[in-house]
Amino acid sequence: MTAPIAPATTSASPAPADPPSTPPAPEGARVPRRGSSRAGRTLHAGPLAYGILIVAVLFSAFPFYWTIVAASRSNADLAKVPPTLLPGPNLIRNFEAVLEEADIGKALLNSLIVSGSITLGTVLCCTLAGFAFAKLRFRGRGALLAITIGTMMIPPQLGVIPLFMLIAELGWVNQLQAVILPGLVSAFGVFFMRQYLVQSLPDELIEAARVDGASTARIFWSIVVPIARPGMAVLGLLTFMAAWNDFFWPVVALTSSEPTVQVALRQLGGGYVHDQSVIMAGTLLGTLPVLLVFGLLGRQIVGGIMQGAVKG
Repeated sequence: MTAPIAPATTSASPAPADPPSTPPAPEGARVPRRGSSRAGRTLHAGPLAYGILIVAVLFSAFPFYWTIVAASRSNADLAKVPPTLLPGPNLIRNFEAVLEEADIGKALLNSLIVSGSITLGTVLCCTLAGFAFAKLRFRGRGALLAITIGTMMIPPQLGVIPLFMLIAELGWVNQLQAVILPGLVSAFGVFFMRQYLVQSLPDELIEAARVDGASTARIFWSIVVPIARPGMAVLGLLTFMAAWNDFFWPVVALTSSEPTVQVALRQLGGGYVHDQSVIMAGTLLGTLPVLLVFGLLGRQIVGGIMQGAVKG
């Protein structure tokens, strides 16, 4: 007889162990919320920080506000003690006086042409030179960079006489190219873009593009320019402001028939007693394009600063 077969027993898998219980926090201790960390919490400024920021904004904005007040008042109102701090009704009248005393419309157009050309040329040339000094390997790179930085130590006033002799030989006196061409490249712009690309442009991207067969020109337009856009915006804003506010070289190379804004402003408020309200009205007209450029490039500047802060 065969022995009876015992029924098969299925081995039950052991039940998972209960997770260890979290020890209770000590009494009075702050328990952080789930999913939050100390590094990721939002920092809130205190009343002292807000007070300092408000005072700084007021001190920074008051000169521009005073320009608006002075441009909308008469010369007699500006001579009062204490001075008037509210805008007046003479803004349109002072603007009309500016247009009568100086060809401010032509001056604004000339300044836009000069400043825009210098800004475009400086941003393009300095980005190219900065990329070459930062990422390309060629003989004499260190010496050329040292010479470029060394030119920043030479006062620009020392080159006024030879530069004027040069443009006189070329027949460019009282022509806009006499102001545009000397400012198309700046040593500061080359050094600024070189330092920016050293920090922001990884060598691995250039090597990968080389492996894919991209030329140096293609690397510059497709890789360098998108990465360098925040730095180019900062350099463009600084260059535009410097070119717009330049007075010394335009007053040497140009005359009253082809003025820039800064040259035209010296023709305002003439007479035995200078009309400060008319001068301030002309200054206000000359400041508006700079504010417009800052409004256009400010987004790129802030975006570049925030991008660098996140990467850092």
